[in-house]
Amino acid sequence: MSFVTRMTFQSGDREALDDVVGDLRDTLERKGAQFNGPHSRPTETLSVPMYADVTSDRTFDDWTHTVFTRTVELVGHDTLARKLTERTLPDTVHLSVEVTSGGTST
Repeated sequence: MSFVTRMTFQSGDREALDDVVGDLRDTLERKGAQFNGPHSRPTETLSVPMYADVTSDRTFDDWTHTVFTRTVELVGHDTLARKLTERTLPDTVHLSVEVTSGGTST
């Protein structure tokens, strides 16, 4: 039974994110691994109200942050998946990993 490793990359820096995911895709192709993606998710914009102080209702413009997301699924190749997830990423890129087998998550 093969494991499926889903790697989800998120960043506010679109260029850094695309560089990391592009490098990952090139590595997977070079190794001949079976994978799906990278898939882009809709861009998410986070907004936080900025208050002048804690006792007033006076506000400044909201602080906003755009988050870009890419997902890659790797089928099998457990050792390769482990090595890829251990790579050092730029501080602006966040990686979360989900491993599934036979319909269960671990």
